[in-house]
Amino acid sequence: MDSIRIRGARTHNLKNIDLDLPRDKLIVITGLSGSGKSSLAFDTIYAEGQRRYVESLSAYARQFLSMMEKPDVDTIEGLSPAISIEQKSTSHNPRSTVGTITEVYDYLRLLYARVGTPRCPTHGIPLEAQTVSQMVDTALALDADKRWMLLAPVIRERKGEHVQVFEQLRAQGFVRARVDGEVYDLDAVPPLTLRQKHTIEAVIDRFRPREDIKQRLAESFETALRLGDGIVILVDMDDAKAPEQLFSSRYSCPLCDYSLPELEPRLFSFNSPVGACPTCDGLGVTQVFDPARVVNHPELSLAGGAIRGWDRRNAYYYQMIVSLAKYYGFDPETPWRQLPKSVQNAVLNGSGKDVIPFRYVTERGGKVTREHKFEGILPNLERRYRETESVAVREELSRYIADHPCPDCGGQRLNPSARNVFVADKAIPEITSQAIESALEFFARLKLPGWRGEIAVKIVKEIRERLTFLNDVGLNYLTLDRQADSLSGGEAQRIRLASQIGAGLVGVMYVLDEPSIGLHQRDNERLLGTLTRLRDLGNTVIVVEHDEDAIRAADHILDIGPGAGVHGGDIVAEGTLEQVMKSPRSVTAKYLSGERGIEVPKKRREARDGQWIELKGASGNNLKDVDVRLPVGTFTCVTGVSGSGKSTLINDTFFRIAAMELNGASEQPAPYESIEGLNLFDKVVDIDQSPIGRTPRSNPATYTGLFTPLRDLYSQVPEARSRGYTPGRFSFNVRGGRCEACEGDGMIKVEMHFLPDVYVPCDVCHGKRYNRETLEVLYKGHTIADVLDMTVEDAFKLFENVPVIARKLETLRAVGLDYIKLGQSATTLSGGEAQRVKLSKELSKRDTGSTLYILDEPTTGLHFHDIEQLLDVLHKLVEHGNTVVVIEHNLDVIKTADWLVDLGPEGGAGGGRILVSGTPETVAATKASHTGRFLLPHLKPAKPAATAATAKSTTTKSAAAKPAVAKKAATKAAPPVKTAKTAKKKKTA
Repeated sequence: MDSIRIRGARTHNLKNIDLDLPRDKLIVITGLSGSGKSSLAFDTIYAEGQRRYVESLSAYARQFLSMMEKPDVDTIEGLSPAISIEQKSTSHNPRSTVGTITEVYDYLRLLYARVGTPRCPTHGIPLEAQTVSQMVDTALALDADKRWMLLAPVIRERKGEHVQVFEQLRAQGFVRARVDGEVYDLDAVPPLTLRQKHTIEAVIDRFRPREDIKQRLAESFETALRLGDGIVILVDMDDAKAPEQLFSSRYSCPLCDYSLPELEPRLFSFNSPVGACPTCDGLGVTQVFDPARVVNHPELSLAGGAIRGWDRRNAYYYQMIVSLAKYYGFDPETPWRQLPKSVQNAVLNGSGKDVIPFRYVTERGGKVTREHKFEGILPNLERRYRETESVAVREELSRYIADHPCPDCGGQRLNPSARNVFVADKAIPEITSQAIESALEFFARLKLPGWRGEIAVKIVKEIRERLTFLNDVGLNYLTLDRQADSLSGGEAQRIRLASQIGAGLVGVMYVLDEPSIGLHQRDNERLLGTLTRLRDLGNTVIVVEHDEDAIRAADHILDIGPGAGVHGGDIVAEGTLEQVMKSPRSVTAKYLSGERGIEVPKKRREARDGQWIELKGASGNNLKDVDVRLPVGTFTCVTGVSGSGKSTLINDTFFRIAAMELNGASEQPAPYESIEGLNLFDKVVDIDQSPIGRTPRSNPATYTGLFTPLRDLYSQVPEARSRGYTPGRFSFNVRGGRCEACEGDGMIKVEMHFLPDVYVPCDVCHGKRYNRETLEVLYKGHTIADVLDMTVEDAFKLFENVPVIARKLETLRAVGLDYIKLGQSATTLSGGEAQRVKLSKELSKRDTGSTLYILDEPTTGLHFHDIEQLLDVLHKLVEHGNTVVVIEHNLDVIKTADWLVDLGPEGGAGGGRILVSGTPETVAATKASHTGRFLLPHLKPAKPAATAATAKSTTTKSAAAKPAVAKKAATKAAPPVKTAKTAKKKKTA
């Protein structure tokens, strides 16, 4: 069968569609957000493929596998085994890294165990384990004209007279011993000094190398190894200055007691007690009370609240501070940051050996003096955290705890033995801390001599292949030791994609969800090459995607629409690119052909009243001491290739600083030096694509706050008032008005054990969620259950004359969500829909005109048409006086921005610098910018580019294409191109 035949698909909003999809092709499914793309690709095609595979297993095996709900479809024929690669974060396990997920680390462990050379951590001497035969061969190859002496170390650097040692050697038949470098007959050894360290080595044999003494030498080496605990020393008797030769039957250092068991893969596993660092248990971090969190307000004094709980409002602890101040001679009213470092250290870490007279006031008002050492605030918090049994106290104290790199392993996770095994002079942490691109170069050049090379060849081939796949999907900037929970959804998906190519399966159906997310235009080509490679292996690749390059590269395109939600679920256009472009109903075709498009604004906004936010010295992750200026009251886009430092700069540094100062958040930002301009805002809002609720009870009505005035309205209906109903009566989350048979869910879960659980409508309320009495209260002929089942569009017509409800519905319409139902479960909303629900909630609030909005890739999951609606909303926020900062790769968004900050030039260690700051025209004219190269065709070519030196950033009025030096330092002057600075003193907020 050469096609997948689907008949009567009705999952979610699909309108009973029939279609045939070609097998072994790259199929792109596109359409508006909420039109039914995921319903078809994941909830129908993949769900049925997975269900059939799982049902082929035994009942015993099925109970351990999660099964998807059976899709609402008549028939699907021609299905292959299905593998879904979604944009979910891979793992929240702190032990999971890029290396462990991709299995590269497993091969690295094997490589180091089989061909690694261990070294002594103290002396750096290579530790080579040798057999007796190898030792004998080495001894026979020595100069035959010289005399050699075989020694077995018995005592190494130990104090004592060691009389018993000499007696034992005599009893075993030995005649001579070397004591502290001098050879003596055992009967004539001088008395040793008791309090000095001595080294004693038994003389096992003295010989001239000859072939006929091979057997004698073998026996001598065996005796020496037994006596010397696996170590033998060979000394040239004719040349006292000649270096001694060391032999070892196990990995041990001849100069100290360091020894290593046999090298095995688990020694290099940070998830095994054998290889993990004993201090941090292989996590690479330890949790400690962070001085930066404890001293929350360094600008205040100790008396004024620099350290919460130790100010003048807390009498017991403050009297300690007063006594400390008297002893060390400082004023408790002096701001913390002005106190001497020695005083700060004593307050935080304790008084050490200093005994301080503390004056306490008793409960009855009497005064008493006690002399003792001061514990220190940090040790005090550690002790209280350790000793308390109160959950509340533990939660309160945990606010001051932060993850710090482990003091012993420095974040490398492994114990000293594992960290001191080398392949080509590199230890395993050196490999894993490199970017994948650099690691690939290392293994491409790696050539090991002799038997090591023969063993390593197959292992290195596997490592090289996996690194190549990761490089090909645009993840060259990641490091193998990067924690899995720090990866974005797009990165996690591409890692799984690389693993699948490595698996080399044939005849499989892959279903992918927007693999281009978080990928710069520059890396798109490599990703599309990977997808076509997967197809060419003999697989069917189905991709839900909005990226123009991906749509144009597809063998078969499926456009679902025409609208979203109840207005979608139909096949609008299907076939090759040429066939889809001819479809008059396809919105996608209109955007692809250029008939419709997002316009470049005629004029770009300038910084409001010449005001700027200035962040200096940002140095988190790969940022190179970055200074950045963001104009206030504008729409700013932060761009750059994947891994260039955008999220570190905006999410980890800028947003966290703003959240601490404006919202009172406690999460610490990445290191930076200073920030100015946040006083211009009253709050900061981060609008991401995370779900608006994790339970089916959460819905757009509850999230936006619409449900509260709705319940208030129903409680004011004459029928409700006569019955004494309160707004709580109309909640499906509490007892009273809800149906108790289903507890307000409207559905009953029927457990099917070896089959997927089935949800059936409640047979008491028939899915209405409320009991009969509550449903007897009507507003204009509609029950509250009817209202929750209405679309935003229908509800707006009903409540047009109720301002408090109409305003919230109007904002949902403004963000293009007029098709969703008010009571639709939050878990069924797509990422793009969830983000727009959040935006509508913000729009419905009273506008102060002083809000800072931060969005990370808001176009994820959005069609060209949805992006146009989103941009309308974002620009509306800016027109009201707010400031919007977005991280984005989408060129349609970038070209409409007022200001761009482009990071790069590459990802990982090759990034972390600001290449150019300015209008889109400025960035497009910058040759060093990858973003500029792709942006240029999207800007109107007739108009010259504006320079970064002038803030008159319009597409009509602009200077020459090259960024010039600012001619006037007036308030309207925009910042010059920013680059990383050097050697600055850091602080972490």
